[in-house]
Amino acid sequence: MRVAILGAGNVGGALGKGWSGAGHAIAYGVPDSTDATHRQAAEAAGNARLGTVAEAAHDADVIVLATPFGAVDAALAVAGDLAGKILIDCTNPLRMGASGLELSLGFDRSGAEHVASLARGASVFKTLNQVGFEVMADATGYAAKPVMFVAGDDQARKPVVMQLVSDLGFRDQRRRRDGRASETARRRGSFRTDGHPPYRSLRDGRRPAGRTLPDNEGFEPGRFDRV
Repeated sequence: MRVAILGAGNVGGALGKGWSGAGHAIAYGVPDSTDATHRQAAEAAGNARLGTVAEAAHDADVIVLATPFGAVDAALAVAGDLAGKILIDCTNPLRMGASGLELSLGFDRSGAEHVASLARGASVFKTLNQVGFEVMADATGYAAKPVMFVAGDDQARKPVVMQLVSDLGFRDQRRRRDGRASETARRRGSFRTDGHPPYRSLRDGRRPAGRTLPDNEGFEPGRFDRV
């Protein structure tokens, strides 16, 4: 599968390396293809293609948004027409405020809704935003296979996304259209059953105890590369 990853920081680098190892063809879309960090990420991902966002997205089967949230608008603005494409959103709408980490939006709309509004006609899926890049780089060294939640409305294309999640070593967990988890997930305690999504406390700006925040947030807003 041809996978275009927008952003080649910690998260983008980990995903590219994992997927290339599973046999997928990786292309990175970055603002500066001469940057040494970007070149290292491309080499680690099986000598992946390295170019502009539009070049990477043009012939991709799946596009992965792995920028900081502050760079989402800029990246999608130059990605070209994404209608009919699968777009995996790995971002979280977080920023550093006066008191520390806080939501940049999420009180009346979600980050995925914002992404969908910028990528008209794309099939947007929210996943790979729940753990740190170290886990994404190698999800195989755990006694129990880690769960990765997948949310999206395009039922016909969801299996493609779930396969990519599985290729990284995760146990993919889809959310039902009615908002409820599967019976297995409820028995395992891996999904809340009170009508709220996992990590509800992120909506009011609190960091859940023990949760590792995704490392695509450690970037300068407006850029796709790591500071």
